[in-house]
Amino acid sequence: MWLRLRGWTKLVAKSIYSKRYGKFLDLLVKARKRADLTQVEVASRLGRPQSFVSKYESGERRLDVVEFLEIAQVVRFDPIKLIRTLNTI
Repeated sequence: MWLRLRGWTKLVAKSIYSKRYGKFLDLLVKARKRADLTQVEVASRLGRPQSFVSKYESGERRLDVVEFLEIAQVVRFDPIKLIRTLNTI
């Protein structure tokens, strides 16, 4: 993706392909597994199909902040702690 800012053209990598986003997904999967929940169980608690969980865990679908907070609530992990972990990468 190319972005033009004040006469400069820069290549901007999409965050879904970044190392940090990959770590974010890894942390989400680990949190779900630590809670001993399946994708089906998380999806059910969210009122979504299992494919929703599968797609965000695989990186096929991006999460927005509200969805991330809903997932944190149903999986019962601290979203702030997860974000702080990402900040160390």
